Amino acid sequence: MDQSRASDQTNTLSQIHEGPHAPGPFAAQPFGRLKAIFIGSAGNLVEWYDFYCYSAFALYFAQSFFPSQDTTAQMLSTAGIFALGFFIRPVGGWLFGHIGDVAGRRKALMLSVLLMCFGSLMIAVTPTYERIGSAAPTLLMVARLLQGLSLGGEYGASATYLSEMATGARRGFYASFQYVTLIGGQLTALLVLLILQNFLLSDQQLRAWGWRVAFFVGALLALIALIMRRGLFETAIFQQQARSDSGRERGKLRELLAHPKEALIVVGLTMGGTLAFYVYTTYMQKFLRLSVGLTDGQSTAVSAASLIFAMLLQPIYGALSDRIGRRPLLIGFGILGTMFTVPLLTAISRARGPWEALALIAVAWLIVSGYTSINAVVKAELFPAKIRATGVGLPYAIAVSLFGGSAEYVAFWFKSIGRESGFYWYATGVIACTLLVAVFMRDTKRVSAIDKELLPAAQA
Repeated sequence: MDQSRASDQTNTLSQIHEGPHAPGPFAAQPFGRLKAIFIGSAGNLVEWYDFYCYSAFALYFAQSFFPSQDTTAQMLSTAGIFALGFFIRPVGGWLFGHIGDVAGRRKALMLSVLLMCFGSLMIAVTPTYERIGSAAPTLLMVARLLQGLSLGGEYGASATYLSEMATGARRGFYASFQYVTLIGGQLTALLVLLILQNFLLSDQQLRAWGWRVAFFVGALLALIALIMRRGLFETAIFQQQARSDSGRERGKLRELLAHPKEALIVVGLTMGGTLAFYVYTTYMQKFLRLSVGLTDGQSTAVSAASLIFAMLLQPIYGALSDRIGRRPLLIGFGILGTMFTVPLLTAISRARGPWEALALIAVAWLIVSGYTSINAVVKAELFPAKIRATGVGLPYAIAVSLFGGSAEYVAFWFKSIGRESGFYWYATGVIACTLLVAVFMRDTKRVSAIDKELLPAAQA
């Protein structure tokens, strides 16, 4: 879509008048649009903070739920429950996708953050194994399943909302903030850990009870996000879709099955991208500690610094996709990820200090950001409005549960059998599959389903 057409659509959108949560004249102006994107993104940050607290603090609370003298065995058990939180995400992707397509993106976003609040609070108050025995890891598992259900719905709803709110000419840039806040959620979890480690609590206090503080903070932030999301207005595209049909086909699985190619593209793109993402985020902190030999503080600091770098890259790559298209970035990620995953992870494992490790992880993020920055908008541009939240959320959640959530577990399994480098090759093979999908797909910037709906929605 050229610049003149994008300008015409933006001008037409400014004339929309709807109900109390709809994009009226104020919302359609740049400030109103930015406010909506900010609120949607802020809620996304909180949800991912809550979810990643588990990973960031796992080294401290593992012994509370999985007593063992073997640290690797403890982490393997902890990673197993981390993976379970992902396996429920397809259910969340379907449930909240259905809600988003039938009742609206706004309602799906509010319900998902409310459920995340409950899951975080549950972890914060769950007694240890010493006090209630096997019930402790069982309750931890239930809480993670609730969080996984919430997050499974958050991705599809937020990706759809941000993509529909953005103007066509800058959709890649605005949608990239989903991963800015996604990464920001993990970064916030690490910053909370750094503050507790260095300023407030001793190592013994952190392991005994201090890790609970982070989950209480997460529950409080989720309540704040819920209040903020109450003020969100619905997207014009959803409202137009709601007026144009009876709603019988919106959010239905049979409607999703009418788009098998698009659903398979989402799975194919996600499998390599999500695995790479989790290698350099949740797993990397443990990798630096257990394989590279950095201290707890050094591992946390390096992880936090690399995430700041990754956050800065997202809008840059997103803006680049608005100029050159989405597909070149995806192909670049696939080629470079296939070529350099093994050399990079091998080099990181042999790093001689935190600065060298940080530099190598930064190089990895230059590659991975080709996927993370635009994956949400690419998927949203594949589907029509009546099935968009479900079409983005469900196939994505399936791929994440299989390849993202299992990343730590697979990595620790290779480590436990003395073949850690096998995980590097596994990651390479999965990324290569994503490369094949990117090569043969069409560029969604040029055939965007959102662009086809945008002008009719504005004129309605």
